Amino acid sequence: MAHLVLTVVGDDRAGLVSALAHTVADHGGNWEQSELAELAGAFAGIVLVSVPDEQQQSLITALNGLDGMLRITAHDAPSPTSIATPHAVSFTVLGNDRAGIVRDVTAAIAAHALSIDTFRSRTLDAPMAGGTLFEATVTVSLPADADAGALTSALEALAGEIQVDLTVG
Repeated sequence: MAHLVLTVVGDDRAGLVSALAHTVADHGGNWEQSELAELAGAFAGIVLVSVPDEQQQSLITALNGLDGMLRITAHDAPSPTSIATPHAVSFTVLGNDRAGIVRDVTAAIAAHALSIDTFRSRTLDAPMAGGTLFEATVTVSLPADADAGALTSALEALAGEIQVDLTVG
């Protein structure tokens, strides 16, 4: 069984995910995991699929045929059994919006040589004070034998420096 990571991008419209799902299923593929989103009229996502080895190339060809709807890139993915099982630390950053928050948070993570699993962010109106708030929810993978304490301490110190609230959970 082959595993493919598909990156998909296109102008948002009804039926995009359905067309992609039908193409995968028509080639005996299994949709295993995905992150899909619409943002400012664009649709983007990443999808992990498994497909019988003998169907891999025909699936890739069929996916390329969706180019009028979606631009798709297929990447070979390692077998899930060969991936070491890390543990995750999730945290939320919330504070007044300003340039550089994402740079500072991701630099703190990179300084610990860790991988970001998910990073979701948005800006929203501050309910009482006016202005704009920045909110990010981040999940970071740590090696199975790693202690999350060093990362948590670094993030807490950073939160004080850039004046944001940090919730580790």
